[in-house]
Amino acid sequence: MRWILPIVNKEVRLVDVAKICPHGKRSLERWLAAYRKGGQAALEPKSTQPKTHRRETPIRIKEQIIEIRKKTGKCAQKIHWQLEKVGLIIHTRTIGKILRHEGLTRRYRSRKAKPAYVRAYRQLGDLIEIDVKYVPEKIRGKRYFQFTAIDTASRWRHLEIYSEESGYNAVLFLKKVTALFPKRIRAIKTDNGAIFTNRYLGTYKREDLSSRKVSALDKFCDEYGIGHYLIDPGKPAQNGTVERSHREDQEKFYMKNTFKDERDLKKKLRKWNNVYNGLEHCGLNGLSPNEFLAKNL
Repeated sequence: MRWILPIVNKEVRLVDVAKICPHGKRSLERWLAAYRKGGQAALEPKSTQPKTHRRETPIRIKEQIIEIRKKTGKCAQKIHWQLEKVGLIIHTRTIGKILRHEGLTRRYRSRKAKPAYVRAYRQLGDLIEIDVKYVPEKIRGKRYFQFTAIDTASRWRHLEIYSEESGYNAVLFLKKVTALFPKRIRAIKTDNGAIFTNRYLGTYKREDLSSRKVSALDKFCDEYGIGHYLIDPGKPAQNGTVERSHREDQEKFYMKNTFKDERDLKKKLRKWNNVYNGLEHCGLNGLSPNEFLAKNL
């Protein structure tokens, strides 16, 4: 109003106001036209978002997207792939806008700049990451352990439940994985836990960090020609694929289920693992681990 009223009252010309006004001449012309048409109320800023659009996503599809998000927690890309399988082609950004509008997206903290990530492409069986996860709650007063093996190339994985975290069970678990995986396993990667290696046990450690006694898992690997890599101490991110898998288990399995006994736990975990191996994966460009295996065998 400060800039428009003198022009409306013909106290000064618009071209003269434009010379000293910090706003552009085009803005002054637009404000003047709006004031003459609707008065001061017409100068209130309004949203430029269209109320309707000829290509607006149908409500039934929006509801389907929202339902999938609430039920599975999938990201926009995975929802796009899931809908694509049933013949609905909805762009990933469109799905993202729908989720944001409904308040179903996470708020991320600002991330620091990181160097470009160079992905190492592997073949099936080149590297299997193995780790152990505590079952969160005791069942009938007893603690159980989930052994996890995941192929870094296909993201295919196998889970087993044991009542003891021991080297014997680690060898037994790896035997099952080698029998089930359709390709020969060339190498595994684990942390430095006592069930996987003796390298950091004080009673066996030498100055060169070589152990006096070879662990049971290393003996099995030597026998079958399998390389055994260890992550650096205190660096779980180097086993990132299996650690991310454990987070999925915690959020989508353990937090949503209760278990009567060991048998019930094993039955439900087996079903969940089958579901996981059938889910779309961003690292596989929308393929599930089972589909990736079938495509590359």
